[in-house]
Amino acid sequence: MKIAIAGASGRMGRMLIEAVLQLPDATLVGALDHASCPILGEDAGAFLGKKTGVTITADLAHGLRDAEYLIDFTRPEGTMLHLAACTTHGVKMIIGTTGLSAEQISQLKSASAKIAVVFAPNMSVGVNVTLKLLEVAAKMLDTGYDIEIIEEHHRHKVDAPSGTALKMGEVIAGALGQSLSDVAVYAREGHTGERKPGSIGFATIRGGDIVGDHTVLFAGEGERIEISHKSSSRQSYAQGSIRAARFLEKKTSGLFDMQDVLGLRS
Repeated sequence: MKIAIAGASGRMGRMLIEAVLQLPDATLVGALDHASCPILGEDAGAFLGKKTGVTITADLAHGLRDAEYLIDFTRPEGTMLHLAACTTHGVKMIIGTTGLSAEQISQLKSASAKIAVVFAPNMSVGVNVTLKLLEVAAKMLDTGYDIEIIEEHHRHKVDAPSGTALKMGEVIAGALGQSLSDVAVYAREGHTGERKPGSIGFATIRGGDIVGDHTVLFAGEGERIEISHKSSSRQSYAQGSIRAARFLEKKTSGLFDMQDVLGLRS
């Protein structure tokens, strides 16, 4: 697999580069970053003390010229630029970027008619198994239980709630025959009144270097059920991304998520 990495100077980008360099069936062929990145022109493996022969570039055509896949965990505006370039050059995409707008997701769907894309708010295998557990739990606990989603991330995360938390809410709402937009409660302040039955609440914590913790609370009369996933390293996201790339090997077009990659689709 010939893989390029977007956001090559960032924490996730470096984790992805390291993961690709360790694979016997993959080659790092491109490393992209924004034009103001201070390490443009440096070897993508310099932070590991390795020479890969791949330099970090802001030139999309150059960075993608040998790539079959681009793995992108950047920002929405960057991902949309990368999507256009990948569509032009026929490069498959694995996208873990969160915070995409409805319009941007629509653009992604349109592009997937030409290239194969895996788009998921969280690439972790464990998180996606957790999503399946939440679907089952929500169907079994459809009455008499209040649902709250609590997510925790590092101080540098710019969007809230997290894409993973929102995906959890979507899965739960769907299992209950609802649309998340109709039942979500994202903030509580002041005299809010009693909790509205059937609502799904969100709580957001930002601090320190928390990689990503998510807990869904099903609170009933006399008992509480909690389903949690806690990340101690971004390594799980990197490994899931590689698994997604392998899934796309024989795909030429289409939009998929990690439920498809893991064979968890109902």
